[in-house]
Amino acid sequence: MNLWILLGDIVLLLLACLFLGGLLSRARQSPLVGYLLGGMLLGGFGAIDSRAEIEAIAELGVALLLFSLGLEFSLERLKKLGSVPLLAGVLQVILTLLLGAAVAFALGFGGKESIGFGAMICLSSTAVVLRMLMERSEIDVPHGRNSLAVLLVQDISVVPLAILMALLGGDGTPLEVMYDVGKLLLLSVALVAGLYFANRLAVVALGTLTFHRNRELTVLLAVVTGLGATLLAHNVGISPALGAFVAGMLLGSSAFATQIRADVSSLRVVLLTLFFGAAGMVVDPVWMLDNAALVLSFVAVLTIGKGLIIWGIFQTLGQSVRVSAATGMCLAQVGEFAFVLGSLGRASGVISPELYGLVVSATIVSFFVSAYLVPRSQGFGSYIASLFRQSGDAPEREDSCAQAADVVIIGFGPAGEIAALPLVDSGLQVLVIDLNRKGISRALELGFRAEVGDATQSDVLEHADLSCCKVIAITIPDQHSVRLILEQVRTYAPHVHTVVRSRYQRHSADFDSAGAHVVVGDEEEVGSSLAKVIQDWMSEQEGARAEAEKKGGWLQTGLEF
Repeated sequence: MNLWILLGDIVLLLLACLFLGGLLSRARQSPLVGYLLGGMLLGGFGAIDSRAEIEAIAELGVALLLFSLGLEFSLERLKKLGSVPLLAGVLQVILTLLLGAAVAFALGFGGKESIGFGAMICLSSTAVVLRMLMERSEIDVPHGRNSLAVLLVQDISVVPLAILMALLGGDGTPLEVMYDVGKLLLLSVALVAGLYFANRLAVVALGTLTFHRNRELTVLLAVVTGLGATLLAHNVGISPALGAFVAGMLLGSSAFATQIRADVSSLRVVLLTLFFGAAGMVVDPVWMLDNAALVLSFVAVLTIGKGLIIWGIFQTLGQSVRVSAATGMCLAQVGEFAFVLGSLGRASGVISPELYGLVVSATIVSFFVSAYLVPRSQGFGSYIASLFRQSGDAPEREDSCAQAADVVIIGFGPAGEIAALPLVDSGLQVLVIDLNRKGISRALELGFRAEVGDATQSDVLEHADLSCCKVIAITIPDQHSVRLILEQVRTYAPHVHTVVRSRYQRHSADFDSAGAHVVVGDEEEVGSSLAKVIQDWMSEQEGARAEAEKKGGWLQTGLEF
């Protein structure tokens, strides 16, 4: 394939995704729907010649997606969601997979393809649901927390489900399958151990570098680690998804995690857009229209079935009818990971092209349906509760903000450190965000949490749980960066009290208009300090003069009036 033909096809596909994604976004739909429609239209009309090459490149987007999931994974994040929603997430994945496989098998599909089908439909859409819940400020209400916990469990489940797809693609007797599973487990343990030691060495080697002067190093560290682990996993014969996920999880425990999340986001967006565009090219829009009744019926059964399963699980675990029904309605769609697992299943021969096309078509329609179901989930829960004559919420669960910082300090130079000193041993949770490793080290010495990150990037602030904190102090000297951070803080946490350092007095009005509650100017503070020093000195001289006059003599003070 000619390089320039491939480049032209990539640009054309990205252009179609940009146009349709923007159009769907304005209609308050997920941009993913636009990406899929862009691929469908170009693929259906034969406008793309480099389909195989684009699909190969798009697989890197899947690796980076799983790498990003690994960066997000932490025991602390799981704990603060509560045990009941997390257990519900595990049960939901298992029950939906088994019931989906049973239905497919009853309809005449083979055993392996039935299990693969169940794996594809058991996950919901993190991108669609969380975006809508955040827009409606419902992420911290009971059904929002339930949805977040289940989606997190589902995201983590992608890795074992991807391994399951690889195992289903193998042939052999039960004994040979057991041998393959044992071999896979040993290789996985060896991979995790090797990546752990390699990651420790990399973190130690890079720990002495100043990241605000070498920003490209975090990008290189992320790409080399993520894609290198993916390649290594592929070469030793285990799931590349596992390699990418483990690499992300190991880096997620380092001080660089916050900045790496932000730095890889742009590359991940491009590659994932290519992936969803390539996934859309598999679907024939003419076939989809000709079989509209089949697709719509399939969507209806999936939506009702998944909603009832999730509702039943949360009811069994003691949640109220209202919250259970609202959670079920939020998570009743098929998620974007159906394309990831379906692609793996197609490559290994587990999923037929026809079944894959049907699931992809149903997923696109379910995204549209979710745009109407999720905003109405709370009202639906209240309506169902009224039918059952129940109105109470679920039992109290751990506050989702219990582990979040009370005070966030952005920039930990001399000004930031002086501002933070009264907070030492105060009992408040303090988070420091800075690019300078010296500042991070000093914050850790004082007992604060600290993360390496560029706060002008929205991903860094998003992962800081700003909506849960009480005060944000911005102490960096650059006026342009402070303005960017302020604008994003007002977007993510408009209620949080913001204190801003202004290096020059002429910028104070800009910060006030950008939404700062308190602006402390360097020039004003320096001027006030100088004035106080002068006043103290003058008072001291006046006192000496008065004392001398009282004794009847004149003491030369050096101050003449």
